[in-house]
Amino acid sequence: MSPDHSRWRRPEPSFARAVTKALADARTVLDVAAGAVSYAPTDREVTSAEVSSDEVPFAADSFEAAVVTVDVAGSSDPEHVFSEVRRVTRGPVVVVTHDPDRVQDSWLAEYAPEVLATEARRYPALDRIAAALGGRVETTRLPIPFTCVDGFSEAYYARPERLLDPEARRADPAWSFVDEMTARRSIAALRDALESGDWDRRHGSLRVRPSYDGSVVLLRATPT
Repeated sequence: MSPDHSRWRRPEPSFARAVTKALADARTVLDVAAGAVSYAPTDREVTSAEVSSDEVPFAADSFEAAVVTVDVAGSSDPEHVFSEVRRVTRGPVVVVTHDPDRVQDSWLAEYAPEVLATEARRYPALDRIAAALGGRVETTRLPIPFTCVDGFSEAYYARPERLLDPEARRADPAWSFVDEMTARRSIAALRDALESGDWDRRHGSLRVRPSYDGSVVLLRATPT
């Protein structure tokens, strides 16, 4: 991740706690940080791997557990990556991702529909991830806290002004997958809604909501 993005994209503590709990007592952990932020714990023996060729370069059952933070843009076959992670992991595989069926439920879809439509297409369906991992898969929705420090678009559910900052948008890959004209049009629409008060009339109740049930999910797959 670019140093310029570290202000906007940091591990969200509540997500990190959920990951640590899901890992249970595993000590050796494979970290497949295929996203802007890694959620691997800092108190375990962690081995990081970048999946650039869709292969995970380790022998079978090399690790007690694995953490995958999903941004599938760098993989031509994400389901194969998940099956590779399962191959090298003998215990739980913990995946932090977004449910593509819920990405466009955000208010941002009113102002930046192309951004969220493109974003939704980038994430594998949850049932496809589960099928690739095999075994028993538990899915838990992770509420997004008001103060979320991992700056994907839903992190600003109650702070829409943050998205007017070009640095915040540059830190979120979702904005890089639409052309500049589309991005400018989207931000102009959001700015107009904020300045006119229309955003607050429609969504102002979110400003006092301590958390938001969005698209972030944690999958925990264990072998049968």
